[in-house]
Amino acid sequence: MNRWMRFCIGLLGIGFLSTAFPYYGRELCNYSDFKCVTVGRHATWNSLFPDARERTIVMRLNRTTLPLYTRSWIVVPKNISDINYLALSPLPGQTNGRGERTVIIDLSTQAFGAYDESGNQVYWGPVSTGKGYCPDIKSACRTPTGSYRVYAKAGPDCKSSIFPIETHGGAPMPYCMHFHKGFAMHGGVLPGYPASHGCVRLMTEDAQWLSQHFIKIGTRVVLQP
Repeated sequence: MNRWMRFCIGLLGIGFLSTAFPYYGRELCNYSDFKCVTVGRHATWNSLFPDARERTIVMRLNRTTLPLYTRSWIVVPKNISDINYLALSPLPGQTNGRGERTVIIDLSTQAFGAYDESGNQVYWGPVSTGKGYCPDIKSACRTPTGSYRVYAKAGPDCKSSIFPIETHGGAPMPYCMHFHKGFAMHGGVLPGYPASHGCVRLMTEDAQWLSQHFIKIGTRVVLQP
C-alpha cells in the first residue's frame, strides 16, 4: 500500500473519493499534456505569458513567484488557453466533506486545496513549507503534519515575532492564519521548493482569498506528509 492510500484511510479519516496525479516538477514532462520549456536568458513572466490567466497557471504549476531568470526551465501545459485550472490540482477534486470547510496541504506536492462543506475542491494553489533544517536556529524546522484548527488570523500587516532572528522578528507574514503553536499559513515568496522555517507560505493573493473569503476561526487545516 503506497503513501497516498495509507493517508486516505489513515488516522485523519478524510476519506478521499478521487485521486489525482502528483503534478509537481519536471516529472510533468513525462505526461503528454505538458512540456518542459527552456527559459531564455532575458525571458520574463510577462514576456512569455502576457495573458495574466496563463501566467498565473504556469507560476502555480512551477510553485514559484520568483523572477523567471532564477529558472533554467519551466513546465507549461500544452493546451494552456483552454485548460480548466482546477483540473491541474494535484489534490483530489472531492473529499468526504463532513459538513465543514477544510484546507488540505500536501507537503509532497507543495500544494494546498480548499474544500467546501460538501467536500468539493473550490480552489488550490502552490505552497512552500519547512525546509527541514534552518542554520539560523541550528535546528530542524519542518512543517508539522496532522489535523488542526485555525485559532488566530490577521491582515496584510501581519509580521513574525521571531524571524529574522537577528532583529527579533519583523518578517512580513501577510494574511497570516495560525493553526498550531506558532505555525501559520501566510503570503510570501515561493521559490519552487520547501524553504520556510515551518510555516506554510502561499502566494499572497491566495492567502488573501483564504483569509477573507474562506477561512474563519475554527476552520480545519489538514497537513499530509
